[in-house]
Order: sequence, then C-alpha cells, then structure tokens
Amino acid sequence: MSKPMLIDQANLSLAWAEAYLAAREARGHVISPLVVSFSGFDADGPLEDERVRDAVDTALEGSDMQSVQTVANTIFPQVLWRRANGDRAAFYQSYLEALPDYIAMCPSKNNMGLYFGRLIAYGMDQKTGDPLTRYAGDALLNEGNQVETVIRRCKKGVKKMKLQASVFDPSRDHFTEAMPKFPCLQHITFIPCFDSKTLSMNAFYATQQLFRKGYGNFLGLARLGSFVAGESGLTLDRLSCFIGMEKMESGNGPAKGLGDALTKACEHALEHTRALVGGA
Repeated sequence: MSKPMLIDQANLSLAWAEAYLAAREARGHVISPLVVSFSGFDADGPLEDERVRDAVDTALEGSDMQSVQTVANTIFPQVLWRRANGDRAAFYQSYLEALPDYIAMCPSKNNMGLYFGRLIAYGMDQKTGDPLTRYAGDALLNEGNQVETVIRRCKKGVKKMKLQASVFDPSRDHFTEAMPKFPCLQHITFIPCFDSKTLSMNAFYATQQLFRKGYGNFLGLARLGSFVAGESGLTLDRLSCFIGMEKMESGNGPAKGLGDALTKACEHALEHTRALVGGA
C-alpha cells in the first residue's frame, strides 16, 4: 500500500496531471489515501490547461472510454443549466424529465443511477422517475433536492454542518452486486466564507479510477461547486477531493502507445508552471 499523498495545485489540469504521474510511479499504481485540492475558477467552472485536457480526451477516446465531458455530466449537466437561462426550477425539471432516458442509454453503467440524480432527487427511482416508497411523504426536504437545500440554507449565520449532500444510500447500495460500479462518490460538503464571499467544496470518494474517471469527476464537481456558489452569491475558490483509494491498474490506464503522449503533456504542464513560479 502506498503512503498518503496531498496534491495542491493552481488549477484542475495541474492537479490531475500531478496525480496521474504519481499513480504511474506508485506501487501497483495505487495511492491510498489521496487528497487532491485545487483553486482557479471562473463563473463557469474551473480553469484548465487545454493541452492536458486535450491529451486526456485523446487517450480516453483511443482507449474506448467515455470522454471527460461525458463523465463530468454525470455530476453536473452544464449544458442543461445554460439552456435554463438562470432558472433553477426549469433546470432541475428538465434533468429529471430526461433522467430515465439517460439511464436507459447505458443501463450496464447507470443501473443504480447518476450522481446528479441522487443529488437533486435522492428518493427517486431514477429508472422510472417514481418516488421510492421508503422516502415517501415528508421524509426528504425539498423532495430530496439536496443541492437546492444547500443553496437556500447558504446564508450568513448558517451552521456549516447543514451544508452537505449525500450520494451513498445504505438501503440501496449495500445490496448491490459484489463489484458495484456506483457510487464511488459518497458525500459532498460546502464551506462558505461570507466575509470574503467565497465557497470551498469538499468531496469524498471511497475509490476512484484516476485515468478512466478522475479528470471528468473533478470537472463535474468543480462545475457543481461553481453553480452552488453563484446561486448563493459567492465565488468558488477551492475544491478538495479525499479519495480513499486512487487506483490506475494497467487495465484502467491508457491503451498502448497513448500513455507516453499523455505523460509528456502532464510533465510539460507541471514543468512550465514550476518555471513560472521560479522565475517570479
């Protein structure tokens, strides 16, 4: 087992690049635990290094894996939010109406649901759109929309412990198959600072497949954080992810021949940043 590791970078791409290079060198390509923290955001989400992002997507496509954008959409559907023109109710409704279709598009991967569905409709059967009987009535605030609950509560004087959202549900997820595909993301917390008008966000993963899912996960979470911050009158300033076991076994890494180009893109981005810092 590898030693605990903390990565702190100025943007998402650099954070993922450092984690990727570290996992390549780690024994068994596993880091446990890993904390990845990064800053660098604008109104739409995280700042990125286009060369790293392009290299990741090229390697994913060549390895017959989902794109960064596809993975990010499972946590926050950015396109639907833009189409809603700032109307949160319309945004949530459009997603929930389409959710059974999203599940049906890839039932082998989405059988237990999607992350954003759990975040805004915790008590819903995502395959049918029907409420789960054990969460009927007033058992869930705002009909299980945890994101909306956080936004409404995120005001000066709030108890920080109230600003959290769960994905894992023991009543569903402790009874899945021996090798479950969902949910690796367990829990999210939000920490506002009203003096500086900023919001930090923390996410907790039991395990994560770094190459296959990591970049898209970080992107989706950052977009979710920017959404919550913006709707709360704040600005997202940091995202930190605690991963119990960050893994990149050979079967989950880039296809042969694609890893070298991705490694070079990561190394170049980190070296360029170190040079800039050193020059300053």
